[in-house]
Amino acid sequence: MRERNFGPVSNEGTTHPFRLAILLSGSGRSLENLLRRQKTGELAATINLVVSNREDVRGVTIAEEAGISTVVSAKGDATLETWSSIIFDHCREANVDLVVMAGFLQLVTIPSDFEHRVINIHPSLLPAFGGKGFYGNRVHTAVIEHSSTTSGCTVHFVDNEYDHGPILLQSPVPVASDDTPESLAAKVFLAECETLPEAINVLSKKHQLKYKT
Repeated sequence: MRERNFGPVSNEGTTHPFRLAILLSGSGRSLENLLRRQKTGELAATINLVVSNREDVRGVTIAEEAGISTVVSAKGDATLETWSSIIFDHCREANVDLVVMAGFLQLVTIPSDFEHRVINIHPSLLPAFGGKGFYGNRVHTAVIEHSSTTSGCTVHFVDNEYDHGPILLQSPVPVASDDTPESLAAKVFLAECETLPEAINVLSKKHQLKYKT
């Protein structure tokens, strides 16, 4: 697991616990993992908002059952800028310090006040196998087709390009000769379950240290 340098992640003068908004598009497995770690004290943050761009997905159900403020905001015919502005207005209203894309399959425009405050988890060792169209089993299929012996996951800061922006943490995963996209996906997801909370904890610690001084 490798750590990279990165910028500030919170607004000056805040004293509340490190607050998260989770953006998702599907099953909510990463949300489920983070909620479990929040409950056990392994996550140095609280999940205060969930935003989904799809209505009938398991992630929304998980969030609602956990009592988290939940918003469904489909892009529809809105421009990217307008839709992105709506999403980040919800994040501002929830007073979150960090936005976490966890299986969120839509590009957004990052406003200036959220630069270095949005992270994404991607199922490969970026910059390899990233970019538009590389998500889910498409990534793992490409890894196997290229005869790669190592894959993994990456947590990175989000900018206005797919799977781009400074890398925060990476965790490698070996690719076996008999791996299928499904078996590799399972191994990579286990790495994601450790790497994403660790990245959040790193940022939370920096947040706390910054505002103690």
